Amino acid sequence: MKKLFLGLLLSLLFIPKSISQTEDIINSVTSQLIAVSNVVLSIKQMEAQAEHTATEWILNNYPNLTNFSLKTLDFENKKVTDMSDASVITYTIQEFVPGDNPKVDGKKYILFGFTSTGWISDYGINFNRVLWYLVDSDEWMNMMTAYVKTASSEENDSFIKETLLNGKIVNRGVRVRSSLTIPFYKMTRDLYVVTDYNNLIKLVYNERSLGIYLKETSNLVQIGRNKIINIHDFFFEN
Repeated sequence: MKKLFLGLLLSLLFIPKSISQTEDIINSVTSQLIAVSNVVLSIKQMEAQAEHTATEWILNNYPNLTNFSLKTLDFENKKVTDMSDASVITYTIQEFVPGDNPKVDGKKYILFGFTSTGWISDYGINFNRVLWYLVDSDEWMNMMTAYVKTASSEENDSFIKETLLNGKIVNRGVRVRSSLTIPFYKMTRDLYVVTDYNNLIKLVYNERSLGIYLKETSNLVQIGRNKIINIHDFFFEN
């Protein structure tokens, strides 16, 4: 926005214009700056609305959560058009003990907001098209264990969980330090391996992504490897 303003200002300074032309340019510059400002505000408003609605959902469905932080980084450095294509919004939630300058160091959760077509329009966010799913560290570990079993030939749950605690999921498998301890199947993009995880979702392995099939909406949501790593780090890194 600063570059746009500077460029428009320079055009006023160095191009000879009549008074009426100059007024027209000033009006045009003002309109363009207002338009840019509205775009910035709209994404900020969407972020605030998304966090507000997620907080309401937690309050309605998890009354035991009485002291918590909730935030999402999915809107950071994004445009409205970027978010309209997003298939999931991810929120980090962590409990804390109230007090002066409290330390947020309690139990952690991840809240998924799975979106469907038309969830963002000219009128804002339609949260009737968002399906919520809350997981804690135990449930996340169970999901990742099931996913690793789907994506590889490894069947030992205990070994998978130990490997996940000491390492992280990368594109080619689960890596502990520099060693690829559990390699994933090498497959092309049009091949899928599916596990029926519970009564709500199926887990789908496809090259370089975790697929979550939502039984209620019949939607297949792709969660990229970077987001998986970020969630895993949130739960298990100090």
